[in-house]
Amino acid sequence: MEIRKDNKFFTFFKRFGLYILGGLIIVAVIVTATVAGTLANRGGDEQGPTVDVTTQPISFGLPMNEAVIIRDFSGELLQFNETMEKYQAHCAVDLTSEDPTVMAVADGTVIDTDYRYLQGYSVTIEHKDGFVSVYSSLDKNLKVGEGDTVTKGQAIGSISTSAANEASYGAHLELTLYQNDQKVDPNSYISLQSK
Repeated sequence: MEIRKDNKFFTFFKRFGLYILGGLIIVAVIVTATVAGTLANRGGDEQGPTVDVTTQPISFGLPMNEAVIIRDFSGELLQFNETMEKYQAHCAVDLTSEDPTVMAVADGTVIDTDYRYLQGYSVTIEHKDGFVSVYSSLDKNLKVGEGDTVTKGQAIGSISTSAANEASYGAHLELTLYQNDQKVDPNSYISLQSK
């Protein structure tokens, strides 16, 4: 009696043919989608370059209406703090106004709202280009919360005497501005010069 040997190729194809065919279809769909996506992106280039709004320089506004500077930025130079009765550097600008409303100086996202005894109630806003603005000595009834998106000129709170380290200056705003985690003079970016 003669034993018939099956062709190994046909035996393999009988067993796994459907799986192989399904895999090939999936690969074909992926390749087609990738090529179509690439061609669609190239087609967008023919319409001209798009404008990237993040490249526009940041535009600052005033933090208060008709504000007067009561203590200016001193950087490393020492100023006398009447409340604390000592000389210290002042890396912020203190402002006051008959209108107690405090506004965001630029578009951004509120990354912190808190209370600290010396600084009082504060709001911290992250802006583009590495800028962060901090508004301290605010009233406890803040108008924004952590995670809120704000626009330039939007009311975020009101001035108060909540900052214990500057209580003798009356109701005011202490504005601190950072760029790339370094304190910078707000006067270099914002027209606060109604001293």
